[in-house]
Amino acid sequence: MFNSLTGIITGKFPKQILIDTNGIEWDLCVPDSNLDLIPPVGNEAKIYTWLQHTDQLMALYGFASREEREVFLDLLKVDGVGPKGAVKIMSSVSSSRLMDILEKGDLEMLEKIPGVGKKTAGKMILALKGKLKLSESSGPSVRFDASPYADVVSSLVGMGYDKRLVQQKVAELNEVFTNDSDFAAKSQKEREDILFRRAIVELA
Repeated sequence: MFNSLTGIITGKFPKQILIDTNGIEWDLCVPDSNLDLIPPVGNEAKIYTWLQHTDQLMALYGFASREEREVFLDLLKVDGVGPKGAVKIMSSVSSSRLMDILEKGDLEMLEKIPGVGKKTAGKMILALKGKLKLSESSGPSVRFDASPYADVVSSLVGMGYDKRLVQQKVAELNEVFTNDSDFAAKSQKEREDILFRRAIVELA
């Protein structure tokens, strides 16, 4: 059983990364929410893995941390959710946001996640509410060098806010605005200003 791979990231694509370990290049399926948590192409990284091996196929899944992998494995415990479905769910929402939704028992919000219908949403709450955990100390955070809003994070940290909390808040706000067409149409500077002002309000 593979636990992890350590090597040089040679490619990053939607739901996929390539990592070279001493001349062997591995192709891993990775949730989109984990991509920003993994160093850029050309940098060394440790990727935690899970191997799917059946009579029909063999596929290797990768995650930025043990905690992210645990969330994936917990999703597999839900009746009707397979590996691809779990990746689709994790690609649409961060693990911290998913836990928040489950803790609140928010069926309506769960049903909005791609790949989650009404029946699956109910099964997820029944199977996972109160059970998903992320370590406070070792949980993943948005990397400064990978986030498109690194300047926002740096500015807030410079104001005295806790780095981990700032990274998590900026990532959450970015998700909130992902499907906002007005936000997407604005310039990078305008988007940064909006996120900066909103983050200050929510961190206060």
